[in-house]
Amino acid sequence: MGTQTGAHIVWDWNGTLFHDNDAIIGATNAAFAELGLAPLTMERYRALYCVPVPKFYERLLGRLPTDAEWAVMDETFHRHYSEHRVACGLADGVAELLTSWRAAGRSQSILSMYGHDELLPLVRGFGIEAHFIRVDGRTGPSGGSKAEHMVRHLAALAGVEPARTVVIGDAADDAVAALHVGARAVLYTGGSHSRASLERVGVPVVDTLAEAVEEAERLAA
Repeated sequence: MGTQTGAHIVWDWNGTLFHDNDAIIGATNAAFAELGLAPLTMERYRALYCVPVPKFYERLLGRLPTDAEWAVMDETFHRHYSEHRVACGLADGVAELLTSWRAAGRSQSILSMYGHDELLPLVRGFGIEAHFIRVDGRTGPSGGSKAEHMVRHLAALAGVEPARTVVIGDAADDAVAALHVGARAVLYTGGSHSRASLERVGVPVVDTLAEAVEEAERLAA
């Protein structure tokens, strides 16, 4: 994949590069059904969703799920997500944006909380792997924050400076992870969070990935 220096983007995958909202809500509602919870609309999901994910369930249950409940819901979610994701594709304009950023001599990578062994085949299947100097998915249990994963991700990127790195994602946790390593963040409204919840984070919020890249270029200058 090679190594480059200068401005760098760390892309989130689910809800950012990969437009999987329909798969997310379908899998979430399948997990909710295991506990007898009513299904959510996408609007309500985006208003309530947060990381770590058990806190999201606490907002709906009025309490944190037990370890046994979490295990059932997590397994159900991932099983149904794998079934639904096959109908999902890249967000609008992704291929062109990745190509343009790379052609300008800048670097980019992916850090996702989606399982690493499942993420790599997805990225390769869309034919975009060559645009990234590194692709990292989650290792270890699901449900946590991205911050410590971001530490390891940036440490593995030769020549990439946190001060010239911008994280582009769809969740407040992406901004938290960026701050944790001294990077900047741009949050995109096309994924798991509503605009109102993203604006409370205090970083730039945009409605398209093209705007996100423009803002990243400005922040990393």
